[in-house]
Amino acid sequence: MEIARRKQEISLDLSGGSAATIGNFDGVHKGHARLIERVLAKARTRSLASVVVTFCPHPLQVLVGPHTPPFITVRDQKLDLIEDLGVDLTMLLEFNREMASLSPRDFVHKYLVDWLNVKELVVGYDYTFGKGRQGNFAMLTELGREFGFNVERLDPVIINDAIVSSTRIRDHIKAGEVFAVRPLLGRFYVVRGKVVSGESRGRLLGFPTANLTLENEVSPKNGVYAVWAQLNGRLLPAVANLGYKPTFEGKKLSFEVHILDFAEDIYGHELRVHFVQFIRPEQKFSGPDELIARIREDAALARRILAAPEAQL
Repeated sequence: MEIARRKQEISLDLSGGSAATIGNFDGVHKGHARLIERVLAKARTRSLASVVVTFCPHPLQVLVGPHTPPFITVRDQKLDLIEDLGVDLTMLLEFNREMASLSPRDFVHKYLVDWLNVKELVVGYDYTFGKGRQGNFAMLTELGREFGFNVERLDPVIINDAIVSSTRIRDHIKAGEVFAVRPLLGRFYVVRGKVVSGESRGRLLGFPTANLTLENEVSPKNGVYAVWAQLNGRLLPAVANLGYKPTFEGKKLSFEVHILDFAEDIYGHELRVHFVQFIRPEQKFSGPDELIARIREDAALARRILAAPEAQL
């Protein structure tokens, strides 16, 4: 997949036109996948290039600032997921105050018509754009007639009697309901990062851990989880703890992953952690012995959870 930020960075031949969709695509969930799959189908039918238009930074980071909700997928993860769907080009537009001030017509003319030569546009049921979010499906349809492209609006994807949305997924994750997001995302919730040095307390207790720093991802409820740790393509059963380590009067949020039956040195390596099931909330123990006994129970329960068919990746 080609990634471009400006018109001059596009090397893909768009002279024959493109089929595109546009949005923030946080999570690249089942609703987003349906939009992109529809674009791919239209591209195949009309021999067009397939394009996803998205933004960096997320518009809310510019318009709302520090109160922006955390993301389900950070930028590189989002791009990887879009690429996995088979898209030819992702247009990663820089969102800034200048773009926010564009009228819907100016936005469409510059980016969709001039830059991408769009012939087919697919949007979600609630898509709005342009200054003051004045642009909507009706306006896009009018602009399509003016500039020569077709517009299709897709209905929402319904799973378990509710619309699949990034907000719904985010709420599940924050509540620790990580297993509930799998049908909505089409995969388990994943965070990733480089393994960094910690306090080495887990090793002293007999349960060495890989420590990761969460960035802008939505943070699950504090507690213990059964997870898959993905290291250099290998999937390894693991148990993870997210919290403040109250037994040791911790003051800083930490995310530690104990990979079962594993003794390799992986400092500096990238680790992807797939959240499968919440095991228990964080709690304070009377001391190391009680904590060690409970970690053993957590590890045994994680093994059983991860052995189940529904826990497989």
